[in-house]
Amino acid sequence: MSQLVTRSVAQEQQDQKIEARVQRIADFSIVATAVVVLAALGAAALFAQGQDNDKYSLKSPSGIAFSDFRGYEDWSVASSARTDEILKVIVANPTMIKAYKAGVPINGQAFPDGSMIVKLQWKLKKSTEAPFAVEVPDVFSQAFVMEKDSKRFSKSGGWGYAVFNYDAPTDKFSADAKSPSDCGFACHTPVKAKDYIFHPYQKR
Repeated sequence: MSQLVTRSVAQEQQDQKIEARVQRIADFSIVATAVVVLAALGAAALFAQGQDNDKYSLKSPSGIAFSDFRGYEDWSVASSARTDEILKVIVANPTMIKAYKAGVPINGQAFPDGSMIVKLQWKLKKSTEAPFAVEVPDVFSQAFVMEKDSKRFSKSGGWGYAVFNYDAPTDKFSADAKSPSDCGFACHTPVKAKDYIFHPYQKR
C-alpha cells in the first residue's frame, strides 16, 4: 500500500513539473509573440516617421521649410478650385480658419501672422465608375504653400510662397527649384485688397 502511495505522490510531482514546464513554454511564446508584434509596430511607426521626416526636411530655395506646414493633412478645407487639367483643394491652419470665420479678408482686415495655407493639386481623370460624367483626382502633383510673416516677407505683402513637387513613382516630394519666396506674389497682386488671398472661405 505504501508503495502505491509513494508512486502516486511521485506521479503527482512529475505531473506538476510537466505542467510547470508547459506553462513556462506558453508564457515564453506569449512574450515572444508580443515582442515580435511590438517590433513590427515600432518598425512601421519609424517607417512612417521616416517618410514624414523626408518630406519635412525639405526647404525651398528661399528657405521656406516644409516642416512649417507639418500636420497640414489634418487642416480644414477652406476652398477649392480647378483648371482644365488640375484640381486644387485649399486647406488652412487653425489660425487662418479662425480669421476666415471672423470675416477676414472680406471685412478689410488682414490675416494675422502665423496664418498658413496649402493648395493641394491633383491631375484629373474621368471617372469610369460613376453613372454620370464626372472628373475625379488622379495623380497628386504639387503642394503650393503660403505663410504669413509680416517681417520676414515684408517685400511680398507679408506672405511667403513656395512649391513642393510630388513624384508618384518614387513617392517623394522635392522643393521646386524655381520657387523663390515671392514666386506667387505677382499672381496674387490683383487681390491685394483681400490680403493677397484669391479664395474666400467656403462656409459649410
